Amino acid sequence: MSEKSEVKKSVTFTREMCFQAIKQSFVKLLPQHQLKNPVMFVVLIGAVICSTIVLHDVGVGAPIGFNLHLTIWLWITILFANFAESLAEGRGKAQADSLRKTRRDVMSRRKRGSDIDVVPSKDLRTGDIVVCEAGETIPLDGDVIEGVASVDESAITGESAPVIRESGGDRCAVTGGTRVVSDRLIIRITSEPGAAFLDRMIAMVEGASRKPTPNEVALGILLVSLTAVFLLAVVTLKGFAIYSERVSGITEGSTANIPMLVALLVCLIPTTIGGLLSAIGISGIDRLIRKNVLATSGKAVEAAGDVDVLLLDKTGTITHGNRQAAQFLPVTGVSEQDLAEAAWLASLADETPEGRSIVLLAQDRFGFQGEVLSAHAKFVPFSAQTRMSGVDISESGQSVRKGAIESIRAEAERRGIHASPELISLGDLVAKQGATPLAVLNHERVLGIIVLKDIVKEGIRERFAHLRKMGIRTVMITGDNPLTAASIAAEAGVDDFVAEATPETKLKRIRMEQAEGHMVGMIGDGTNDAPALAQADIGVAMNTGTQAAREAGNMVDLDSDPTKLIEIVETGKQLLMTRGALTTFSIANDVAKYFAIIPAMFAALYVSGSAKSGPLATLNIMHLQSPQSAILSAVIFNAGIIIVLIPLALRGVKYRPVGATAILWRNLMIYGGGGVIAPFIGIKAIDILLTSLKLA
Repeated sequence: MSEKSEVKKSVTFTREMCFQAIKQSFVKLLPQHQLKNPVMFVVLIGAVICSTIVLHDVGVGAPIGFNLHLTIWLWITILFANFAESLAEGRGKAQADSLRKTRRDVMSRRKRGSDIDVVPSKDLRTGDIVVCEAGETIPLDGDVIEGVASVDESAITGESAPVIRESGGDRCAVTGGTRVVSDRLIIRITSEPGAAFLDRMIAMVEGASRKPTPNEVALGILLVSLTAVFLLAVVTLKGFAIYSERVSGITEGSTANIPMLVALLVCLIPTTIGGLLSAIGISGIDRLIRKNVLATSGKAVEAAGDVDVLLLDKTGTITHGNRQAAQFLPVTGVSEQDLAEAAWLASLADETPEGRSIVLLAQDRFGFQGEVLSAHAKFVPFSAQTRMSGVDISESGQSVRKGAIESIRAEAERRGIHASPELISLGDLVAKQGATPLAVLNHERVLGIIVLKDIVKEGIRERFAHLRKMGIRTVMITGDNPLTAASIAAEAGVDDFVAEATPETKLKRIRMEQAEGHMVGMIGDGTNDAPALAQADIGVAMNTGTQAAREAGNMVDLDSDPTKLIEIVETGKQLLMTRGALTTFSIANDVAKYFAIIPAMFAALYVSGSAKSGPLATLNIMHLQSPQSAILSAVIFNAGIIIVLIPLALRGVKYRPVGATAILWRNLMIYGGGGVIAPFIGIKAIDILLTSLKLA
């Protein structure tokens, strides 16, 4: 069994988790907690009223059997609702506890100039530079500014295989609490103690910072409105019952006493969905976490269910992101060795993955030795403005540049060197193959092309096809030229692509899609993706990406798998479907209970002569034994159905990729129909049991 599966197994329900949920069920009886759920707060008020009446009856010596049973089941209803919420929170707390074990205060080597002092991680601040070597724990979140090393991130991702973290690029972000396995890293701290990624993850999975989502707020308003309507209906029943009983000649044993009316109200208001609403929201976040996705808000999980356009950054998202030198293509009149030697010289001081791969390829192909550049050599770093890098060696007069074809052509013109037209055709040929061409220029002429290849992630085409079946349109966004972008897009199977994109281009495309009424998801891993991740309705940052990207998104994929959006969308849709299904069941349930209980309560009204029942008895189609039995049976059923539905609320309704109309009809047929039928069967069965036990 993999370490990842062990991590996931550890967060399933345990006996200890259930015991803690039972304990929390009583803690949550406090009014300040119940006020957060108006429906259950009404039940709490009703339970308190009935408890007061029972205590009064005890004081005056009146019979308390029925009222006591009723009161006990009202309290049980509240406890069951609290248990559902506590159980959902318990899974998150179990995960938080396992994460908290990885978070500890470690001694860190802080670098200031040439001095290194050892300090606790709690004393580190944003901007501090720390040195971490093999076997040491990274103290806080940061960015690698020097070095390359393997890092064990199993405490975060659950994957035992270490990952590479290096300076320069989109794989420079490291997480506090992870461990350096090999080599040495110099890290710039990007977070304060207590505000690191692991701390935020712990707070989120515990549910401590979870706020009601807009959909939950809207549904809450609906439930409060329904509660107010039923409250008005039950209050008016008191006057109706008093008049009807007077006309019917009933002088004692009123069916409209306060405990029975309270019980009737509790049975009619939407207690089922009211008791499970919070648990549904918490479990939605929990299901994402078990898929190794951290959502920073419940709103993000809900929005995922409505996403219909997905924008993906190419490098590091669709492709592996570590472009490697694969081939040297010289122009006519230049040998491959001369091109490789110039590319090798220009890359000796280049610490980027691409630069190192060029050096390795040249050494493998032609046996160049790894001499360091002389003191007379001046390395020219890459910049976004020049889009090229290289080296100037004053003692030999050599000046080599490598970079984008257009930039090299412009540099050649500036130097008065004629750029061979063959360079363009070679570049187009490489781009059509989905690779990236880098041109090489020395002080005399343009030498040719370096071919850099970025590998499309395995299985991604099939995953995009699945997204298409779900009604999601995929758009690849890349800074590559149109030919390269078109080749990668075709290989990956995306629906559309945007080439030569800047951060402003990505932002503009997202806003355009949103203006057309689409819900937009964005997946990225680089700092240049941060504005787009922040603008998108769902911003999923790769965990392998930069700190800026992880801060900007509202979700972080710990596995750094771009096709994880399938699971994210399915979880979002599952959350919406579960809430809709249980809301449909709850409302249908309340309507059925109304028609089951009211006739039984008033069957004795309008009795004439020696008859045992009046005209309303005809409506008592369930033939419940007595008003007391009807009410008590309904209250027991009302409480029990919450417990029965807890597994469904936590597990979620199974997602099927069908349209909204089909989902609506399915909810109406299964959960609406079930909500109507279940009370008739359940209440009747409980009525028979209570009557046989002579409890009502």
